[in-house]
Amino acid sequence: MKHYRKELWFETEKRRELINITPEVESCLYESGIREGILLCNAMHITASVFINDDESGLHQDYEKWLEGLAPEKPHSRYRHNSYEDNADAHLKRTIMGREVVVAVTEGKLDFGPWEQIFYGEFDGKRKKRVLVKIIGE
Repeated sequence: MKHYRKELWFETEKRRELINITPEVESCLYESGIREGILLCNAMHITASVFINDDESGLHQDYEKWLEGLAPEKPHSRYRHNSYEDNADAHLKRTIMGREVVVAVTEGKLDFGPWEQIFYGEFDGKRKKRVLVKIIGE
């Protein structure tokens, strides 16, 4: 059994962004040399997310509208957490979008369904944050 670990770093220009990280994750898989196994990809910060969905701009706009409806950024005073910081909404958005994804590795490739891609969701950006890629297999 082999294992592989790599950290991917991101620094967004905006407070909220969705980034398709599938190419970076596929590069990790290729680097690992693992052909059969499991890949874990998770956000290492509590105001960021990793999730799987379609890479379609209308859907990304829908996410923004939906997440803002569920946990609006402002007014900051609506959240008790914001007596110390101003990112309570980002914590809630991360909870909704999830921390990690697990993808089967088959014949050296990510074993996706149609249209599936891996995304990094940033909800409190403009600073460096990391994503962990861990692959276990043969």
